[in-house]
Amino acid sequence: MAPVLPLVLPLQARIRLAQGLWLLSWLLALASGLTLVSSGHLLAQLRHLGTFLAPSCRFPALPQAALAAGAVALGTGLGAAGASRASLDAARFPPWRGVLGPLLAAGTAGGGGLLILALGLALGLPMSLDQGLEEGLGIALAHYKDTEVPGRCQAKRLMDELQLKHHCCGRHGYKDWFGVQWVSSRYLDPNDQDVVDRIQSNVEGLYLTDGVPFSCCNPHSPRPCLQSRLSDPYAHPLFDPRQRNLNLWAQGCHEVLLGHLQDLSSTLGSMLAVTFLLQALVLLGLRYLQTALEGLGGVIDGEGETQGYLLPGGLKDMLKTAWLPGGGTHKPAPEEAPPEDDPPKEDQPEEA
Repeated sequence: MAPVLPLVLPLQARIRLAQGLWLLSWLLALASGLTLVSSGHLLAQLRHLGTFLAPSCRFPALPQAALAAGAVALGTGLGAAGASRASLDAARFPPWRGVLGPLLAAGTAGGGGLLILALGLALGLPMSLDQGLEEGLGIALAHYKDTEVPGRCQAKRLMDELQLKHHCCGRHGYKDWFGVQWVSSRYLDPNDQDVVDRIQSNVEGLYLTDGVPFSCCNPHSPRPCLQSRLSDPYAHPLFDPRQRNLNLWAQGCHEVLLGHLQDLSSTLGSMLAVTFLLQALVLLGLRYLQTALEGLGGVIDGEGETQGYLLPGGLKDMLKTAWLPGGGTHKPAPEEAPPEDDPPKEDQPEEA
């Protein structure tokens, strides 16, 4: 069986292959290290922003898969760097002969599979962010007032921190707060006629106002923040709602978070693509180096030419050999010779 993609490698070519492989291995280690940093940063961001994603959103799986893929790629790069360096030293190479096979298998099956999975997630999951943030931010606004409900005690603090840190207000704008009750019932006076009228005017029995929480206020505004009666043109004569960015944050949190998380996932996807390309080149070069040196019996400084290849035989021949029962071909049993006739008896003289 002819080997797949054979390549003749004399001594100088083997040396250049080992040196180039050593450089590529360290580039792979660097790229995988940056992948680990990018995925770790995205994972840390989701620890704070995951509250505003719907439970059905699978976006957090992207940094988790990228973290595992980067760790395997880092191990592959460091192992390939050590093997390629040892291949130039006759005294250091023999212990690596037993390591190259498992290293190639782990890098191809484990690292390659994880990188392809992470790349697929980086291409597909950011599309689900839109719906995940839409639903998650709606839930966060609805539970803003539940400061004493178990499991929702931190909803107000987290939403305020989000709006202050990312300079946003509401889901798509400050008017989103007009449609939810964001003031806790414990702070409402049931004897106040205005409170009673607002609750009775809503079919769901909610206390709705045309105001926003303090965290929507822009501290850089030259005027005091206007938080209430924002839809009443006579309440604030000098307030121009068309220039609300001078008073309230102009953008909604959905737009801000969507752009922020998509930028992080795009950076991570680019790092995964570079890591995948470098890992493919490293594994390819490592396989050629391994088969070339095995052809010399592990004698790395042999002057003769040797042949490197990817597979020892064609795929069709390998499958045929694997599926054939036994190792050799079945030989038909020789045909049985027809029974010979008894030799004729010679006429014997009659006894007298």
